Amino acid sequence: MFKTLFLQFLFGGLISLVTITNPLSKIPLFVTLTQGMSDVRRDNQAKMACVYAGLIMAVSLLAGNLILAVFGISYGALRIAGGFVVAVLGYRMLFMSQDPGMAPKPSNNREDYSFFPLAMPSISGPGTIAVVIGLSTEIAELATWPAKMLAFGLTFTAIFLTSLLMWIVLRFSVLLSEKLGRSGTELMTRLLGFLLICVGVQFVGSGIRSFMAGS
Repeated sequence: MFKTLFLQFLFGGLISLVTITNPLSKIPLFVTLTQGMSDVRRDNQAKMACVYAGLIMAVSLLAGNLILAVFGISYGALRIAGGFVVAVLGYRMLFMSQDPGMAPKPSNNREDYSFFPLAMPSISGPGTIAVVIGLSTEIAELATWPAKMLAFGLTFTAIFLTSLLMWIVLRFSVLLSEKLGRSGTELMTRLLGFLLICVGVQFVGSGIRSFMAGS
């Protein structure tokens, strides 16, 4: 059972979260917003953005089932809706080029971009929250409490590793931007977009199965 949970909630959760957050795609935004900042200030922005994003994901994981219960939303409905959201984001990443002119310009009157727009909605946006809540519904359907606690621990680990990877990418964003260039970043974004479509289809299929099992 441990191997199954490990593959589903740690490895699977990590792949899903890394794909949906797409760290490399955040490099242009981060470089734009932090231009003119000192290295220490830029490093702090990267660290706090990832801390905030990790907390948003953790809260979504813990409160996901409560939110569904309050609004009377079934697990199947959430997975299908979340799957469509994730798949649409993946489609946009795969087929639509990024317009650098759409990136927000830094304001001279503002010195902190770590929460908005970096942590939310850039890193922990609607798609990321949908993935996390989808994982929480899968945990809720596990048969035993030990399995649920283990799945929560593995998913929290996946969230931590995703935030850590995001921090590493943002920490070295200037260097990576120079090495990858626009074409390299676009290539990685399109590859991740395809994987994201696969994740969305998997969520939709899981939601349909839940509906059929409950009917």
